[in-house]
Amino acid sequence: MKLREERKKEVLDFCKKLIAARSCSGEEQEVAEELAQYMKNHFFDEVMVDKYGNVIGKIVGNRPGKRVLFDGHMDTVPAENPEAWTHDPFTPVVEDGKLYGRGTSDMKGAVSAFVSAAAYFLQDFGKDFAGELYLAGVVHEECFEGVAARSISEIVKPDYVIIGEASNLNLKTGQRGRAEIVLETFGKAAHSANPEKGINAVMKMCEILPEIRKIEPPVHEKLGKGILELTDIISSPYPGASVVPEYCRVTFDRRLLTGETKESVLAPIQAVLDKKAKEDPEFHAKVSFSLGKETCYTGEEIQGERFFPGWYYSPEEDYIQKIAAELKNDGFSPELTQYSFCTNGSHYAGEKGIKTVGLGPSRENLAHTADEYVELTQLFGAAECYYSVMKALLR
Repeated sequence: MKLREERKKEVLDFCKKLIAARSCSGEEQEVAEELAQYMKNHFFDEVMVDKYGNVIGKIVGNRPGKRVLFDGHMDTVPAENPEAWTHDPFTPVVEDGKLYGRGTSDMKGAVSAFVSAAAYFLQDFGKDFAGELYLAGVVHEECFEGVAARSISEIVKPDYVIIGEASNLNLKTGQRGRAEIVLETFGKAAHSANPEKGINAVMKMCEILPEIRKIEPPVHEKLGKGILELTDIISSPYPGASVVPEYCRVTFDRRLLTGETKESVLAPIQAVLDKKAKEDPEFHAKVSFSLGKETCYTGEEIQGERFFPGWYYSPEEDYIQKIAAELKNDGFSPELTQYSFCTNGSHYAGEKGIKTVGLGPSRENLAHTADEYVELTQLFGAAECYYSVMKALLR
């Protein structure tokens, strides 16, 4: 399906509405209302809003078949420095074939494209397809990749998921996940004029960090290295004026590969702590995953450990080959690669084992940047690609 000029204008206008609605994490209500209204105006069979504020549209075919879910988050990172933008980040502007605004690439362009594609699929085929089509606008992805998506998969129970994150219209068959690991050491406060009366938690931390640095995370043939990198260090009390610190905390960013569990990721660090504890009776430490907690626009609290699994499917999987063949038949030439960042696929594929693939407009490196944009050829191409995916999996 090639978009007629009339449909191109509709997709662009819809995307502009979503961009104009500010929607940092926890503030997605206006975008959610725009999305739900569009679905109702275009005769979706059902439009649901769950307790977190995720919007789910449903279109049912007249024959039994698979459940196909398109996933895209409604929240964006803030535009904290509007002076760095050529145009107001929330006033969508088209210039030189590009649509500028916060969320154009990450990822309101994709959301507007796949919801529009579903409306056109319904207009063109009616109910003459096998299965059920679901379109989801997701909250709080920027904070918790995959946590709000758990509610969606519980409601939809999809057989296939298409993640709309930016891929330059290529197919993404996997991604590394990520975890935030917290390491704490506990000491005893004392006046720094008499340090022997205390136990310096920072010094205890310094003694084990070189050993932790020797840990070699696994490597995946396609996804790359499971990196373990220290990202911050905090002592208490702070500032520590004339006080031996009684507490120290460091955070590690750990990139996760397929098959890794919470237990397997923490085990080598715990082994370092256990060894040190046997050697030093004054050493006390704890390792865990950081906990996140945020409030949704519905008032519901969303929380969870920051452990978002990696996932990978072979390009030879039948559903991926079907999609690729349909895209090629419709004039596209997608490469089959992997995402370099974390997505809601951490839940669908990583936690639930649901067959997942990524496909979205724009380039990955435009996310979170000043003067964020999506090329119109990418935006319109994404709508056409999503239509092709629907044909591949439902027709």
